Amino acid sequence: MQDRYAGDIGDYGKIGLLRGLRRSGLSIGVNWYLVTNEQHNGDGRFTDYDDLKGCDEALWKELSKVAKFDPDKRKVSLLENKHILNARYYSERLDFQNKAKPEREEFRKKWHEKAVKKLKGTDIVFVDPDNGLLVPSADGTVKENKYVRPEEIAEYYDNGSSVVYYQHKARRSDDFYRDQHIRLAESIGIERDCCLGMKFIRTSLRYYFFLIQPEYKDMIDAVIVEMMAAGWDKCFEVCKL
Repeated sequence: MQDRYAGDIGDYGKIGLLRGLRRSGLSIGVNWYLVTNEQHNGDGRFTDYDDLKGCDEALWKELSKVAKFDPDKRKVSLLENKHILNARYYSERLDFQNKAKPEREEFRKKWHEKAVKKLKGTDIVFVDPDNGLLVPSADGTVKENKYVRPEEIAEYYDNGSSVVYYQHKARRSDDFYRDQHIRLAESIGIERDCCLGMKFIRTSLRYYFFLIQPEYKDMIDAVIVEMMAAGWDKCFEVCKL
């Protein structure tokens, strides 16, 4: 996540999804995986989503205030508002600038330990890396901070939280990301029926993949059915796993 994205259409989708889960009574923890703004692309510019107002009018109203800021004044901290999402947040920046590899590794280890401590006890932990699940080409590089490591997801799950993670869709098929998610679940020891995928189908495509604690499965399934029936099918498709 980068500050310049705050309030864009992607936020409307992901926060709308989390608000649906929160309304069911599940507590939410959010780790933004916040990194320094980049300027090499136009991500974050889609701030006009008036046609989706009916999905969650209260959220639309609040996010529209954030989206009106100039890009250099939009901040993730503006989203940490109970009127947007009543959640527990971990917002320390995962900043790898001017750090050698050993420094990055030690910094990330301590950063993650603080995140786990902050979010422990929440029913759902949402992690929001720029790119999604770590790929081999980024492992150990300065760009690794744009990804979530599998062992970080596993620790949240082992602590009793269901986990939802962001996954950017690059030039690969749905099957590639589905299979990647299933392999992750298997590596943690999670049954396939406790996996779920939601594909965001507006503007740049992305997924939200779930690793669900068994006791929350029926509740989360019911939330997704209710949201899709209430108009969120304009934004999401349920991925077949």
